Amino acid sequence: MSLKEKYDYLIVGAGLFGAVCAEALTKQGKSCLAIDVRGHIGGNIYTQEVEGIQVHKYGAHIFHTSNRRVWEYINSFADFNHYINSPVARYRSELYNLPFNMNTFHALWGVITPDQAKEKIAKQIKDLEIGEPKNLEEQALSLVGPDVYEKLVKGYTEKQWGRDCRDLPAFIIKRLPLRFTYDNNYFNDRYQGIPIGGYTQIVEKMFADTDVLLNTDYKTFIKENPDIADRTIYTGMIDAYYDFCYGPLEYRTVSFVNEVLDCENYQGNAVVNYTEREVPYTRIIEHKHFEFGTQPKTVISREYPTEWAPGMEPYYPINDDTNTALYAQYKALADKEEKVWFGGRLGSYKYFDMDKTIEAAWALLERL
Repeated sequence: MSLKEKYDYLIVGAGLFGAVCAEALTKQGKSCLAIDVRGHIGGNIYTQEVEGIQVHKYGAHIFHTSNRRVWEYINSFADFNHYINSPVARYRSELYNLPFNMNTFHALWGVITPDQAKEKIAKQIKDLEIGEPKNLEEQALSLVGPDVYEKLVKGYTEKQWGRDCRDLPAFIIKRLPLRFTYDNNYFNDRYQGIPIGGYTQIVEKMFADTDVLLNTDYKTFIKENPDIADRTIYTGMIDAYYDFCYGPLEYRTVSFVNEVLDCENYQGNAVVNYTEREVPYTRIIEHKHFEFGTQPKTVISREYPTEWAPGMEPYYPINDDTNTALYAQYKALADKEEKVWFGGRLGSYKYFDMDKTIEAAWALLERL
């Protein structure tokens, strides 16, 4: 692809945030160039077809929102099905519904009514006599009691963070939602579904009028093309933009191990969480169930949370006090920029659901 000598906007990162910006700006007649260090567009919502199945390469992505404008916008790029996220938790040979609801409590204790469940939980919490929680374990116990904590919270959380719950700060779990209804729908949002045919098609349409360069590192590219654009929308790591001058921000990362299986149905559900610490992965995703697939084979992905180090793929910002203070230093630098705007999960050092990513992109476009 031959580049223009000059663009109105350079968009660093070809994920959802950058794609929303590109789609809006090109509609306004602006010329845009998007670059991405990966070999594909779509960022973490990228889906790849394997055995006729749309595989969520970077983990399960279920679109959900209560914002009608966002829902109508995303549906203008693809047809969505009526998938409802209803994960199952597996603890050894036991199965429980998530989020914690009456089905969960019945499986744990045999209770039938909401009052019985509330009474059971309240008694367990009272018997612990926890005052001010000193760590995540005490915080979780004070919210849900030992039965729910030991089987459904402790092991999963320790795998996620790579630390014992007693070594994690209490603020990580501010609340654990308890639902006293027989409802397995994980989200409360009005709109929910999966795009039929995957997410990649959506981003392709958003970038339809944008030049895109893949396998392209921003620092190298901008050094060779310093005058390529008047303005930059940067969705990469904000600390990397400033050459880690204050030190690197911390993340948790995830390794995905995919496997094609010669069977129609491996686990009967799209998402199964493995909550015991001894199982090294946190969950298994069976991708065909997102689109109610009937293919003769199936594809599963095991997710292994690991400690992040520079050079690895950053997934989940660790928004503790130390990193929040560090981000504030980088944000102060960013606020002084006159022709560079930061956004997205890495540029804002904040985890976003997909609908919130779209809203954040719109907010930036209004500022522009």
